[in-house]
Amino acid sequence: MLVLLGVLLVVVGFALRLNPLLVVTVAGIATALLGGLSPLTILNTFGTGFATNRTVTLFILTLPVIGLVERFGLQQEAGRLIGKLRALTVGRMLAAYLLVRQLTAALGLKDIAGPAQTLRPLIAPMALGAAERKHGRLSDEAVERVKAFSASADTVGLFFGEDVFLAVGSVLLITSFVDSTYHLKLDALQIAIWAIPTAICAFVIHGARLLWLDRQLARMANPTPAKEVVA
Repeated sequence: MLVLLGVLLVVVGFALRLNPLLVVTVAGIATALLGGLSPLTILNTFGTGFATNRTVTLFILTLPVIGLVERFGLQQEAGRLIGKLRALTVGRMLAAYLLVRQLTAALGLKDIAGPAQTLRPLIAPMALGAAERKHGRLSDEAVERVKAFSASADTVGLFFGEDVFLAVGSVLLITSFVDSTYHLKLDALQIAIWAIPTAICAFVIHGARLLWLDRQLARMANPTPAKEVVA
């Protein structure tokens, strides 16, 4: 039972709002020591885990690039460009991005867009530019709402689009789990086909929410005046 003290360390560390990476590392080392592992074995385990999953740290390479493009005004230029397109509202633009994100994820191209490389430097500034052109200067609440809906377009498009692709990790996990647990041969193509109706429903539902965002911003920009109370 002493090995479970590592879980307690994680809970306490997160409750105190300490650095998550430091908390998990200390909890892992404490759990390994309580489990009877030697320091050399612990170090070898950390090294093996890092080498096996080193591709997770590739996002660090994008940070300098994003910093440079933002420093030289990519966000401002994107917002200025989208502001010239009169017929394009923030809802329509985000709905179009949702469709593109979902289709590319369904083809297995899930890493060509994302929060770091596309959403922050391009999509969010373009959405804010479209909203400001339509509704004027936005309040802080409206700005945060546009940012949140921009992020949701990326997340929903990726989440429901990638399951249509045969070789995605979630589909392979389902097939292997069903095969090893229930001894049933499940074809990845069947899972991908049955994911198509779900992806279509997700696009219709969230696309409608994105289009409804235009009306929400209009009400926030021009609130209905309160009725005067007659004495």
